[in-house]
Amino acid sequence: MASVLLVEDDPAIRARLVEVLTAHGHMVHSSAYGFEALRQASQRPPDAVVLDLGLPDLDGVDVLRMLRGISRVPVLVTTARDDDSEVIRLLNAGADDYLVKPFSGGQLVARLTAVLRRSAMAPAQPQGPAAPEGAAGALRVGGLLIDVPARAAYHDGRELRLTRREFDLLVYLAEHVDRVVARSRILADVWQQAYVEDQTIDVHLSALRRKLGERASHPRYLHTVRGVGIKLVTPR
Repeated sequence: MASVLLVEDDPAIRARLVEVLTAHGHMVHSSAYGFEALRQASQRPPDAVVLDLGLPDLDGVDVLRMLRGISRVPVLVTTARDDDSEVIRLLNAGADDYLVKPFSGGQLVARLTAVLRRSAMAPAQPQGPAAPEGAAGALRVGGLLIDVPARAAYHDGRELRLTRREFDLLVYLAEHVDRVVARSRILADVWQQAYVEDQTIDVHLSALRRKLGERASHPRYLHTVRGVGIKLVTPR
């Protein structure tokens, strides 16, 4: 049973979704307001958040960004728009997945189950101030150290603040260091969803490059091989 925080301002929709999620064994707490949802998430951390963007007090994307400031909890966003700019905005803000309205209760449960499953595959652990060099499961690529069991990454001794998906992508590329990985393999193995737009990878790569202090035009670690895939390389 997972603890789910449902943030939805429409009382009828909220009641229906609570009913659906409860029927599938989840313990649900709900809120109609962004500030209240943030308070609940900080005081009683959930296993997942289902977040509607159309809230009366805060823009849902602002709620998502503020939530990312205090937690790496998986977030499933519900939105009325499915254009590329909206999807990119949500992914940049830290969403793990999204649903376009209207959607069925079955779609919600399936997406939420997938998000929870991916989260359970690599649970976050409390972090210390420094990563041990010889930690079991650690990956080293140049000045980049990835402590996989602790879900922490360090660049030249500085901890990187990565979203859950950014970390998963970085680990996957580090496991295939100095080898080109096809985008189709990344989508299948990291996102585990064949329907994800290819542009989704570019959004997360851009965020990783920014946090590593590099640009696509002058890459040190993350190289795009046009028409083939992505390669994480050891800087020379």
